Amino acid sequence: MGNLTNPLISIIVNCFNGEKYLKRTLESIIKQTYNNWEVVFWDNQSSDNSKKIFSEFKDKRFKYYFSKEHTSLYKARNEAIKISNGDIIAFLDTDSFVH
Repeated sequence: MGNLTNPLISIIVNCFNGEKYLKRTLESIIKQTYNNWEVVFWDNQSSDNSKKIFSEFKDKRFKYYFSKEHTSLYKARNEAIKISNGDIIAFLDTDSFVH
């Protein structure tokens, strides 16, 4: 376990053709006052502009992964967890916003 007073939070964002709200969702993460986080963006073989939108964010805490195959949401989440580094795991859907 890492630093318990300032734990790293892995925010797992699973995406399949989520361009409609994606920019707003990612912006909502950046606006948070807590700063010790990483975004594990799991692209579940999107065919829309999701990758392009994600690539507009130049923050080093944003990590992009493209799934080798399209899978169910639970499998995609499990794959993203395997590559996360956080002490705490959080899930944020591409159509959700944190205020």
